[in-house]
Amino acid sequence: MTFGVPGMGELEPIERASRDELASLQFDRLRWSVRHAYDNVAHYRAKCETIGVVPDDLLDLSDLARLPFTVKDDLRQTYPFGMFAVPRRQVVRIHASSGTTGKPTVVGYTQGDVDTWAGLIARTLRAGGAKPGDILHNAYGYGLFTGGLGYHYGAEKLGCTVIPLSGGQTERQVKLIRDFEPDIIAVTPSYLLAIGDEFRRQGLDPRSCSLRIGMFGAEPWSEAMRREIEETFDMQAIDTYGLSEIIGPGVAAECVEAKGTLTIWEDHFYPEIIEPETGRVLPDGEYGELVLTSLTKQALPMIRYRTRDLTRLLPGSGRPMRRIERISGRSDDMLIFHGVNVFPSQIEELIVADRRLAPHYVLELHRKGHLDTLDVVVERRVEAGGPPVSDEVAAADLAHHVKAMIGVTVHVRVVDEGSIERSLGKAKRVLDFRPKD
Repeated sequence: MTFGVPGMGELEPIERASRDELASLQFDRLRWSVRHAYDNVAHYRAKCETIGVVPDDLLDLSDLARLPFTVKDDLRQTYPFGMFAVPRRQVVRIHASSGTTGKPTVVGYTQGDVDTWAGLIARTLRAGGAKPGDILHNAYGYGLFTGGLGYHYGAEKLGCTVIPLSGGQTERQVKLIRDFEPDIIAVTPSYLLAIGDEFRRQGLDPRSCSLRIGMFGAEPWSEAMRREIEETFDMQAIDTYGLSEIIGPGVAAECVEAKGTLTIWEDHFYPEIIEPETGRVLPDGEYGELVLTSLTKQALPMIRYRTRDLTRLLPGSGRPMRRIERISGRSDDMLIFHGVNVFPSQIEELIVADRRLAPHYVLELHRKGHLDTLDVVVERRVEAGGPPVSDEVAAADLAHHVKAMIGVTVHVRVVDEGSIERSLGKAKRVLDFRPKD
């Protein structure tokens, strides 16, 4: 079966294929991708040789589980270009992580990769309700971060008009939204809330602006945060998923007609769910860590990449591709506090549900004596004309709900509006002030 490029706004043929047709395509592409990595990436070939597997051992899709995992440290060990599977001169684009915790992870793209990426973002936008001729206000960061340029090329591929503003300059964000009247905004959820605050600071109602679709990603966010955004802006808030090691944004996306789960674009990325501690592959429907294998990447094929993101696989809905539930957290970001697994998104749900509190918060870890403590620092919500907020009561109520719902004792501090630094990209939710032993 041949899968071509659709007309603008139409479903691609692969989105209408049967599950068997998709699986056949996946297996052909998987064999190519594994052979491509094995033959051209010495580091990956050495990992395979260590456990005694070769590409010819792939006889069906289930045999993928025999291959070694790829992890972020592989990219750091081979910094900067050691994981590339094509000569450097064939790489037309390089992106990289910030490298704040060590060597950055570097990813490369051939022209074919860039074209594939643009097509996947176009598909993602279309699934979210975008159409040719829409104006997209791009508030993702440009530069080495993949979000800005990823959405830029994808929106143009779909036939949209792009406003390439990037992050920051929040007052200007509001001015251009009012002046240019975009239909769509691509942005992190935490930063859109900061833009909403700026609307209100200027005496403007965010709901009166032209935005009807928000394409959100780059950080975990909760259903409560979605409700807050949709109520603030009167828009459809669409969850998307991606990571630079795999391609950037454009790995999975919600469809506007069925929000709540994200369809993985399985013709380009093969998903598995594993038990984080053992690496054992889990059946669909069970919660675990998402592992992704790229099927079409040329410059940087990723075989069984451990994302550290926690979710589960579900059957497709309207498309043959399987879906994932909203990412509940990361196995390496999870806090183990007094023996309890705590995710920031759990506390976020409780904060957003309390109308006395604003959705701007940070979790602080401290050590007092031999004991760790967890502080929840959250801003009070300023409602014009509303009753005065009792910080002490709001703090006590939130601490009570955290104890009841999550099982840990926290200290809550309610602070003034604007006290917590606004993120222009991924929000930093956890600050660890414990001494380094």
